[in-house]
Amino acid sequence: MLKWLDERTGWSSALVRLGQTPVPGGARWSYVFGSALALTFLVQAVTGLLLANFYAPSSTTAWASVAYLQREVTLGWLIRGLHSSGASMMVVLVALHLLQVVVWGAYRAPREVNWWLGLVLMALVFAFALTGYLLPWDQKGFWATQVATSLLGETPLVGDWLRRVIQGGGDYGNLTLTHFYALHTILLPGTLTVFVVVHVRLMRRHGVTPLRASGDSQPFWPHQALRDVTAMAIVVAIMFFSVLRTHGAPLEAPADPSSAYDARPEWYFVPLFQLLKYFPGRLESIGALGVPSLIGAVLFALPRFSRRAAAAVVLTILGGAAGLSLLAHRDDARNEGYRRGRARADADAKRALELAALGVPPAGGTAVFDNDPERRVRQSFETRCAGCHVLDGVGEERAPLLTGWSSRAWLTDFLKQPDAAKYFGKTKKLHGMKPVKPVGDELNALVEWIFAQGGGDVDAALVARGETIWTRESCDDCHSADGKSEGVSGAPNLAGRGTLAWIEGLIRDGGGPLYFSDHNEMPRFGADKLSDEDVAALARLIAAGRTPK
Repeated sequence: MLKWLDERTGWSSALVRLGQTPVPGGARWSYVFGSALALTFLVQAVTGLLLANFYAPSSTTAWASVAYLQREVTLGWLIRGLHSSGASMMVVLVALHLLQVVVWGAYRAPREVNWWLGLVLMALVFAFALTGYLLPWDQKGFWATQVATSLLGETPLVGDWLRRVIQGGGDYGNLTLTHFYALHTILLPGTLTVFVVVHVRLMRRHGVTPLRASGDSQPFWPHQALRDVTAMAIVVAIMFFSVLRTHGAPLEAPADPSSAYDARPEWYFVPLFQLLKYFPGRLESIGALGVPSLIGAVLFALPRFSRRAAAAVVLTILGGAAGLSLLAHRDDARNEGYRRGRARADADAKRALELAALGVPPAGGTAVFDNDPERRVRQSFETRCAGCHVLDGVGEERAPLLTGWSSRAWLTDFLKQPDAAKYFGKTKKLHGMKPVKPVGDELNALVEWIFAQGGGDVDAALVARGETIWTRESCDDCHSADGKSEGVSGAPNLAGRGTLAWIEGLIRDGGGPLYFSDHNEMPRFGADKLSDEDVAALARLIAAGRTPK
């Protein structure tokens, strides 16, 4: 059968010719990078095809399909991890291959055209990387790619047109994702394949370039073939090790255009990200477009350079990129705000994947958080309460602060300055409560007595002393503490203050006789506005402030 096929196709003679291809100067480990790159591209093609079988390219389904692939599909995490690590591996191998070609002098005549083709292939690899990490439609991909397209819009004359064409209009949305998907899976693979074929054909035409002139040569088989296969095996082993160590590729929370996300690009774009810090304001376009264009022009002109000068140029570029990456990581390590944001993003990503396992609503994307009771109650607070109250930095300061509400620290500060803007200072009917007179240990005792009304671990002796001070200071002239009597001038009854039941009653009707009566300014959130479950959830959210985390 093989003989029959060989007579009609000549496959065996082609293999023989390939094996007999002379390698000037003999087999070298330095020649393996091209073969390793070809294998990595093949891995990307195979894993990409497998991923495409489960991926749904729309802004409502993309994240959910990737989450499903990551968590539910057998070995889906491994396939996606290999695809992600393969992208990084291609960038690394491109850099090594570039350096090897320059050191060996394979960029000079008569190989200039192949050198230029190699630069085009390098640009295509980075285009693959850029278009690829938007596809999960998660926070990192969404924001980092938006920064990239914004910088593209700074291109003179055609920038805005290019940006609108690539992102499918003036805003980021479904067309942006489908455009990037088409680029990543159709246009770029086809273009890269054509250029690789031409690149290899020219390489075979001129042959490899030995480091030193020598009359010795060896056939490709078996010496160079063995080195190439070994290098390929090492590359695949590194990729598998990377994936197994992290259990796949990271997936952040679904893209949320309304969020405040501190974007960072993938590691291979970090040098450019750091570089832009030194080109503020209107100079940013110079850093984003001018510097890379200058580097590209220098590399294009490299065939005019001597081998030593060319090697110095490439090493300077690679060294500069490495130095900028180190500076970026140092800056992030010192940036407290970024670290806090990073911790929140990691927590959101973990929670989103947990909720996705329960099912993603048809709206997709951030709707996965609709299954999260804590997020629902936060949204309820933002809708119903944030117009007057501040909780954890969210809201407007028109009524008492709810961050840490009724904790000992909150009560102490409140009793010292009840008319402060963050308490009752901006209310109309309740303005007028004066600071208490006790200080020091007596103030601590009074606070302990008030805190004890809500239950929890308290100091009994301190509570007893606080009750004495409460009576001595005539606090009961306005406030009651029996759970039955109405206070004076809108002063609430303090019995049970801080318990869930007391807070729920306040939310339902702050104008009730045991709360602020006719001095109340807070809307009533009875059954016609909030269900019992919603009221209870809000009460738990507010009561959580009594216990410092």
